[in-house]
Amino acid sequence: MSKSSPDSAEGRAIQLEAGWLVALQEAFNQPWMHELRRFLLAEKAAGKIIYPKGSLIFNALNSTPLEQVKVVILGQDPYHGAGQAHGLSFSVPPGIAVPPSLQNIFKELKRDLNIDSPDHGCLAAWAAQGVLLLNTSLTVEQGKAGSHAKSGWQHFTDLVIEQISRLRPHLVFMLWGAHAQSKQPLIDASKHLILRSPHPSPLSAHRGFIGNSHFSRCNDFLSQHGLSPIDWRLA
Repeated sequence: MSKSSPDSAEGRAIQLEAGWLVALQEAFNQPWMHELRRFLLAEKAAGKIIYPKGSLIFNALNSTPLEQVKVVILGQDPYHGAGQAHGLSFSVPPGIAVPPSLQNIFKELKRDLNIDSPDHGCLAAWAAQGVLLLNTSLTVEQGKAGSHAKSGWQHFTDLVIEQISRLRPHLVFMLWGAHAQSKQPLIDASKHLILRSPHPSPLSAHRGFIGNSHFSRCNDFLSQHGLSPIDWRLA
């Protein structure tokens, strides 16, 4: 069940999964959230195209309720091309070409678990199983990667990471690349599994992402703690 927050980043009530709304309530009253709201409104008033569309900004949280989170895959910001971003890190909607980083994720899945690559790049089936596909910035300007990285989203998503680390047991965090790994201090390593490797980008995938075995290591950890493993196959 989802409920409305009192104030969204876009200046209107948003639908946010009830568990997340309780855990993140304090964020919506912070000065940085009000500044973020003003920033996004000003960007839109200036005619800039922002991705994803407003109804999908919090898609990662609404697709994976707080009480169901088992795995966190941390991305940096949404894809900045037309039609690509839909609020889930590394994922694109059906019918959109699979981006290079996601192609490398699929290559590692094949190497690690012998799972064939699907003919699409939509990871919603992972989100439905408890994989939180979170970007550290939830919006981006068209054609400008990282353009909203310091707009205030970093405070919001840091709070998300802190809260799930505190509230959930035995999570697996997949931190790919330096940006994701910079969030490690927010995670309680005494109870969660933290998996680190280079980013799956074509610039770095062959320096250690391919061969990291994160998907099988994740499922081994979940099974060891009595949790059902993730079915990484995508139909």
